[in-house]
Amino acid sequence: MDISVIIPLFNEEESLPELYAWIERVMKAHGYSFEVIFVNDGSTDTSWEVIERLATESENVKGIKFRRNYGKSPALYCGFEQAQGDVVITMDADLQDSPDEIPALYKMIKEEGYDLVSGYKQKRYDPLSKTIPTKLFNATARKISGIKNLHDFNCGLKAYRRDVVKNIEVYGEMHRYIPYLAKNAGFDKIGEKVVHHQARKYGKSKFGLNRFFNGYLDLITLWFLSNFGKKPMHVFGFLGTIMFFIGFISAFVLGADKLWCLAHGIPQRLVTDSPYFYIALTMMMIGTQLFLAGFVGDLISRSSSGRNDYQIEEEIRCGE
Repeated sequence: MDISVIIPLFNEEESLPELYAWIERVMKAHGYSFEVIFVNDGSTDTSWEVIERLATESENVKGIKFRRNYGKSPALYCGFEQAQGDVVITMDADLQDSPDEIPALYKMIKEEGYDLVSGYKQKRYDPLSKTIPTKLFNATARKISGIKNLHDFNCGLKAYRRDVVKNIEVYGEMHRYIPYLAKNAGFDKIGEKVVHHQARKYGKSKFGLNRFFNGYLDLITLWFLSNFGKKPMHVFGFLGTIMFFIGFISAFVLGADKLWCLAHGIPQRLVTDSPYFYIALTMMMIGTQLFLAGFVGDLISRSSSGRNDYQIEEEIRCGE
């Protein structure tokens, strides 16, 4: 099969027939064999009934229905598990992503050798309250991930080689960082294509401003896990050692100053009367706790079942 199209959705009953007809028209015009996997993320309208009807009318339609709303990342995860196409395309169900972009995305994967191609909605039909935070978010994501050529990490329209979606785990709200997940898994040929962004035709956006705050927290989590997930002692142990050392030196200086004053008959208040003593003591305690946190984290990491889970692309055996 050439292409799998995965479409997560929540309450998009009006747009689904039009979206599928558009996808089908594009696929037939280019002679692609394809499947469309609709993932109904706990919709409360008649979206599932629309998907069932489409499935009876076309053998290319598949559907997955969640009992409740879990979010876009779980929907993509389940869609990736079911995908059979050589190239996997993801797009939103609100008709803001154009299926006319599919042939060019497919060509970039199959002919130009990209592992992943992300859409870039250069001209957006969104309010400033959405576009300005998006620009700041993407600038931060580029800096932390090291993927300098992507301008829109969160664009729903993306294309992947099948190997990519079978070797990454999308969880929580990590769908925003699929390029970063792919890079960490060893798929570093990541490209971008300017795509057409259409104004929403039906309904309203399901995302609020809280996604930007959550997005930054998820980005920090992903950065930490990718750099220190299997070696937590390197960060906690280092910080703990530094804090303990500074606290110890500070306490030593206070004690030495007290002894020097006593030796020279200079009146000096008690060491415990100085606020610096308690600051130094607190730093030593926090440093010890950080060091122990790193030690415990290292023990957990070493006992993890996935500690030696490495991405092997090819293997040559003797006699083959």
